[in-house]
Amino acid sequence: MKQFIVWVITLCFLFSACRNRQNETPVVEERDTTITISNAYTQLFFNSIALERYIQQQQFSDTTANRFRSFYNARNYQYAWFFSDGPAEQAYNFLNMQSDYIAYSGDSSLYNPVLQQVFDTLKAGGHFVPLSDTNRLKAELSLTVQFFRYAEKAYQGDRNLNTSDLKWYIPRKKINEVALLDSLIAHKGEKVDSYEPVNIYYRRLKQKLLDYYAIEKAGEWELLVTSRKRLEVGDTAAVIAAIKHRLLLLQDMRSADSSRLFTDSLKIAVKKFQMRHGMQADGVIGAATLRKMNEPPQAAIRKMLINMERMRWVPAEINSDYLLVNIPEFKLHVFENGSLSFSMNVVVGTTQHNTVVFSGDLKYVVFSPYWNVPASIVKNEIIPGMEKDKNYITGHNMEITGYSGAIPIVRQKPGPNNSLGKVKFLFPNSYNIYLHDTPQKSLFGETRRAFSHGCIRLNEPRKLAEFLLRNDSAWTGAKIIAAMNSGKEKYVTLKYPVKVFIGYFTAWVDSMGALNCRDDIYGHDARIAKQMF
Repeated sequence: MKQFIVWVITLCFLFSACRNRQNETPVVEERDTTITISNAYTQLFFNSIALERYIQQQQFSDTTANRFRSFYNARNYQYAWFFSDGPAEQAYNFLNMQSDYIAYSGDSSLYNPVLQQVFDTLKAGGHFVPLSDTNRLKAELSLTVQFFRYAEKAYQGDRNLNTSDLKWYIPRKKINEVALLDSLIAHKGEKVDSYEPVNIYYRRLKQKLLDYYAIEKAGEWELLVTSRKRLEVGDTAAVIAAIKHRLLLLQDMRSADSSRLFTDSLKIAVKKFQMRHGMQADGVIGAATLRKMNEPPQAAIRKMLINMERMRWVPAEINSDYLLVNIPEFKLHVFENGSLSFSMNVVVGTTQHNTVVFSGDLKYVVFSPYWNVPASIVKNEIIPGMEKDKNYITGHNMEITGYSGAIPIVRQKPGPNNSLGKVKFLFPNSYNIYLHDTPQKSLFGETRRAFSHGCIRLNEPRKLAEFLLRNDSAWTGAKIIAAMNSGKEKYVTLKYPVKVFIGYFTAWVDSMGALNCRDDIYGHDARIAKQMF
């Protein structure tokens, strides 16, 4: 038995070394020599020279090496995973946590069968098999390697996915793996939700994912078929009983009902389903709604996995003010001190003129703005308009301020028909994207609002201006209205910039526990799916 364990631990060493991959070099913590055998967590200690020898043998990057040094310096080289009589509780709790992650994510790349076998063997027959000092140290350090691999993958996402190639330009979040491991050891691998660096939306989506795995396993997903073009309250049809069962599985229907009658309760459930999918919530089952109901649970599972991967890239928690535009949802969400304050409809870029996924700092509110027309719009729209109508420029309240070669430099003057409306919000960026008002209010009534050249049009711009300037006594509601209608451009610099995230999430769980799904309007899900699956 002991020879077998020695052989397995040696394999574990090799496995950890070739699989480990890190990037940024952390600062090394100083050694805490106040920790001694008399006050230590465990009576097991090892020599720092042994760690340096291990680092050399495994040929770790500077980043991984310094994480090891920091972690064990702070512990004065006491063991983290072992007591003198065997593995500590957190060792098995961590391995169980990793197995749970592999199960729900469907990602087995983290699985280290050799390491798992080491700890399973140590606990063989319900009692611990003793290890030599050398093999115990190998097992200790191998488990620490495994935790760092796990933390990077589970909390920062797959590093094999190049976010820029996936049209995502928000920087990945950074985590402190050493501090996270300290927390896990301190809590014995329990109460992980209190310290793991993921946001509440990730946790909600994870729970909903488990629900859908159960639906998939049950196998109760027959195709819903009817010859009727639409079904509504009062109608009777055989398929209605199946629809009710489908919506009960999806938690849109509150209670079971096997009748064939389209009831008021079914209408409420259908409206909830439609709202969750960003459809017109009229409570009528037409071709589009039925088609959406027939999408298999596997499709929702893949969508959730894709968006959970994205959620690993973003900050775990933001306690300050910030704005989030979710492109596929066509919504702006405004957060005050980390809590949702209000939301509004927005118009985003077309499939030909995608709104870019990135982040920035909102610094300026511009009342009664000029619109400096982009050169591409001048070429494609304004010049052809001028060729057809000699009064095109004056008729659109525009002016030519110069020329770039043969191309006129055009701007539109402030006014009620200005394409930017009466106010815009600037967060300087290389994509020339900003938030702004619009005179075309009717588009906000559409369910699919991808109509712009890339910038984001707001349904309630004054409300956003009032929010951003709420702590500035110089800007009352009346003064904001006056500035928006003055016809004279005025820049206002915010005292404190506000973070803006232009995101792309096609699946999330709302505060009521309902799974929301949206169409992949720009094909970003399809790009990530090719690499993930």
